[in-house]
Amino acid sequence: MLKENRNWAADPVLSVEHLTMRFGGLVAVDDLSFDVGRGDITALIGPNGAGKTTVFNCVTGFYKPTEGRIALRRKHGVSPQAIGDLTKSGKQYSEDADKAVFLLERMADFKITEVAGVARTFQNIRLFGGMTVLENLLVAQHNKLMRASGYSIAGLLGLPGYRRAAKAAQDLAVEWLRRVDLIDRADDPAADLPYGDQRRLEIARALCTDPVLLCLDEPAAGLNPRESAELNGLLKSIRNDHGVSVLLIEHDMGVVMEISDHIVVLDYGKKISDGTAAEVRSDPKVIAAYLGVDDEEVEEVERDLEVSAARPSAEGGTR
Repeated sequence: MLKENRNWAADPVLSVEHLTMRFGGLVAVDDLSFDVGRGDITALIGPNGAGKTTVFNCVTGFYKPTEGRIALRRKHGVSPQAIGDLTKSGKQYSEDADKAVFLLERMADFKITEVAGVARTFQNIRLFGGMTVLENLLVAQHNKLMRASGYSIAGLLGLPGYRRAAKAAQDLAVEWLRRVDLIDRADDPAADLPYGDQRRLEIARALCTDPVLLCLDEPAAGLNPRESAELNGLLKSIRNDHGVSVLLIEHDMGVVMEISDHIVVLDYGKKISDGTAAEVRSDPKVIAAYLGVDDEEVEEVERDLEVSAARPSAEGGTR
């Protein structure tokens, strides 16, 4: 059962504010604002071409937005004033104990992962197929191991600090392989895994970077019903057991409606709905967008919904 509190309003981990992305004369995202709640699963949905992947690319640093601010708060209770002060300072981020905030639109993509703690998977699986399953998770921890080596020959010499870091990386990789039920395939090439297992491995690899926010681009794409159910269980575990906030793009409405605490709906780059699964499911603007209804017909869709809700059921009551 989904949580009733609205974390995205009370304690957002990510705030997207007035985001606009233009490609020449094309406005792919138009003045978009929404929050991702800390410890929530937030779904970004909409018809094809709505601008969802463009938003992801802005959040993760692949695109630099034309306008807008994308603020990540690693800690609870960061005040709007702290974000405003950082914006005025011209800096990319502040790691003060009570002001751990990052302005992602100013940061390079690798810094967003390494420093801010945002991890991402892609719609098309991007594993290292020739490496083993375990090696894929160790590669994800490259930055930590490089720091432990002192960016020198400490790793080659096997100094104590590096050995401890290498063991910790191995332990973390093994733990996530257990969590995604792939420990028995640890020494197999990643390319030999079935499609659904590759999806879970890609999520585990992202989690080995210890993210605060995990961005998943269509994680259920190509999965059968059993695999989709397993994915639902994994994402709920990531949220409930590890406290990782999840932002996902997904076209499988069964997955979205079952696991999402918060749903944001886009159409032609604009936000048309923002709320719980129940609120979004009954929003006539959302229904109209998915049915391809013109703007002037939205009111007609709303009237049809009201008539349907008031119609007596087979048992003699109203719906």
